[in-house]
Amino acid sequence: MKNECWKKAIESELLALEENQTWDIMPCPPSVKPLGSKFVFSIKLRSDGSIDRYKARLVVLGNKQEYGLDYDENFAPVAKMTTVRTILALAASKSWPLHQMDVKNAFLHGDLKE
Repeated sequence: MKNECWKKAIESELLALEENQTWDIMPCPPSVKPLGSKFVFSIKLRSDGSIDRYKARLVVLGNKQEYGLDYDENFAPVAKMTTVRTILALAASKSWPLHQMDVKNAFLHGDLKE
Protein backbone atom coordinates (compact mmCIF):
# COMPACT_ATOMS: atom_id res chain seq x y z
CA MET A 1 0.00 0.00 0.00
CA LYS A 2 2.81 2.43 0.83
CA ASN A 3 4.29 2.04 -2.65
CA GLU A 4 0.93 3.08 -4.12
CA CYS A 5 0.83 6.08 -1.75
CA TRP A 6 4.25 7.23 -2.93
CA LYS A 7 3.25 6.70 -6.58
CA LYS A 8 0.18 8.90 -6.04
CA ALA A 9 2.32 11.55 -4.31
CA ILE A 10 4.73 11.61 -7.28
CA GLU A 11 1.85 11.79 -9.76
CA SER A 12 0.29 14.66 -7.79
CA GLU A 13 3.57 16.60 -7.80
CA LEU A 14 4.16 16.08 -11.52
CA LEU A 15 0.56 17.07 -12.30
CA ALA A 16 0.93 20.29 -10.27
CA LEU A 17 4.17 21.13 -12.08
CA GLU A 18 2.51 20.49 -15.44
CA GLU A 19 -0.69 22.42 -14.63
CA ASN A 20 1.35 25.42 -13.47
CA GLN A 21 3.42 25.32 -16.68
CA THR A 22 6.59 25.19 -14.59
CA TRP A 23 8.97 24.55 -17.45
CA ASP A 24 9.43 24.55 -21.20
CA ILE A 25 11.35 21.80 -22.96
CA MET A 26 14.09 23.29 -25.11
CA PRO A 27 17.48 22.31 -26.50
CA CYS A 28 20.42 22.73 -24.15
CA PRO A 29 23.21 24.89 -25.61
CA PRO A 30 26.71 23.35 -25.34
CA SER A 31 27.83 26.18 -23.02
CA VAL A 32 25.09 25.43 -20.46
CA LYS A 33 25.49 22.86 -17.70
CA PRO A 34 22.04 21.37 -16.95
CA LEU A 35 21.20 20.64 -13.33
CA GLY A 36 19.82 17.33 -12.17
CA SER A 37 16.80 16.80 -9.96
CA LYS A 38 15.51 14.35 -7.40
CA PHE A 39 12.38 13.64 -5.40
CA VAL A 40 12.24 14.48 -1.70
CA PHE A 41 9.68 12.42 0.20
CA SER A 42 7.91 13.26 3.45
CA ILE A 43 4.92 12.07 5.42
CA LYS A 44 2.51 14.73 6.69
CA LEU A 45 0.86 13.86 9.99
CA ARG A 46 -2.43 14.92 11.57
CA SER A 47 -2.48 16.40 15.07
CA ASP A 48 -3.29 12.94 16.50
CA GLY A 49 -0.16 11.46 14.87
CA SER A 50 -1.95 9.50 12.16
CA ILE A 51 -0.84 9.84 8.54
CA ASP A 52 -2.53 12.68 6.68
CA ARG A 53 -0.79 12.26 3.34
CA TYR A 54 2.37 11.23 1.58
CA LYS A 55 4.16 14.12 -0.08
CA ALA A 56 6.72 14.11 -2.89
CA ARG A 57 8.55 17.21 -4.09
CA LEU A 58 10.67 17.36 -7.22
CA VAL A 59 13.66 19.56 -6.44
CA VAL A 60 16.54 20.80 -8.55
CA LEU A 61 20.03 19.94 -7.32
CA GLY A 62 20.99 23.59 -6.89
CA ASN A 63 23.88 22.58 -4.62
CA LYS A 64 25.74 21.73 -7.82
CA GLN A 65 25.72 25.39 -8.92
CA GLU A 66 28.71 27.67 -8.47
CA TYR A 67 28.26 31.26 -7.24
CA GLY A 68 29.35 33.77 -9.87
CA LEU A 69 29.27 31.17 -12.62
CA ASP A 70 25.73 29.78 -12.50
CA TYR A 71 24.02 32.51 -10.43
CA ASP A 72 24.69 35.94 -8.92
CA GLU A 73 22.19 36.16 -6.07
CA ASN A 74 20.02 33.97 -3.90
CA PHE A 75 16.80 35.35 -2.44
CA ALA A 76 13.56 33.96 -1.03
CA PRO A 77 10.78 36.46 -0.25
CA VAL A 78 9.81 35.40 3.27
CA ALA A 79 8.30 37.60 5.98
CA LYS A 80 10.52 38.19 9.01
CA MET A 81 9.14 36.87 12.29
CA THR A 82 9.33 40.36 13.83
CA THR A 83 6.99 41.60 11.09
CA VAL A 84 4.57 38.72 11.65
CA ARG A 85 4.58 39.29 15.43
CA THR A 86 4.00 43.03 14.98
CA ILE A 87 1.00 42.41 12.73
CA LEU A 88 -0.41 39.82 15.15
CA ALA A 89 0.03 42.21 18.10
CA LEU A 90 -1.66 45.03 16.18
CA ALA A 91 -4.54 42.74 15.19
CA ALA A 92 -4.96 41.60 18.80
CA SER A 93 -4.94 45.16 20.15
CA LYS A 94 -7.54 46.27 17.57
CA SER A 95 -9.64 43.07 17.86
CA TRP A 96 -9.25 42.44 14.14
CA PRO A 97 -10.27 38.99 12.91
CA LEU A 98 -7.40 36.83 11.69
CA HIS A 99 -7.45 34.17 8.98
CA GLN A 100 -4.81 31.66 8.00
CA MET A 101 -4.27 30.21 4.56
CA ASP A 102 -1.83 28.06 2.67
CA VAL A 103 -1.09 28.40 -1.04
CA LYS A 104 -0.45 24.93 -2.41
CA ASN A 105 2.69 24.91 -4.56
CA ALA A 106 3.19 28.63 -3.89
CA PHE A 107 6.76 28.53 -5.22
CA LEU A 108 5.41 27.64 -8.67
CA HIS A 109 3.54 30.93 -9.03
CA GLY A 110 6.58 33.19 -9.45
CA ASP A 111 8.57 33.93 -12.58
CA LEU A 112 12.25 33.08 -12.79
CA LYS A 113 14.20 35.94 -14.35
CA GLU A 114 17.18 34.85 -16.41
